[in-house]
Amino acid sequence: MGFSGAGGSNGGTGRFFLGLIMMIGGGYLFLNSIHVGNSFGMGSIMFGMGGFNMTGGMVLVPFIFGVAMIFYNSNNWLGWILVGSSLVMLTFGVIAGIHFHFQRMTAFTLLMILALLLGGIGLFLSSLRNFE
Repeated sequence: MGFSGAGGSNGGTGRFFLGLIMMIGGGYLFLNSIHVGNSFGMGSIMFGMGGFNMTGGMVLVPFIFGVAMIFYNSNNWLGWILVGSSLVMLTFGVIAGIHFHFQRMTAFTLLMILALLLGGIGLFLSSLRNFE
């Protein structure tokens, strides 16, 4: 049994590691250039339904009633529905309130980041192919 390349193929191990390093470097620079913010709060609008805006505090009201119902009687299905639906709505509101912004950069910087990231992915995947 002889020595094989990356992923057990005849592809190049050097291409594998070079692609991996480029992919990690480009991915780091790309993710480092994104600023993440949120607008979630008790008084901020999470989402609206038909002209009625739902805030974070309004979602907690059925959650509190549901928890009280569950503590009183753990077999109460209405309490479990209130708690579950409130948690789903809170999760949805937090995710919907996230804002992504790119930092200011030149076109050259963006092209270099994308070349590193996509070139690294291409080299990485091509190292897994068999070369005959």
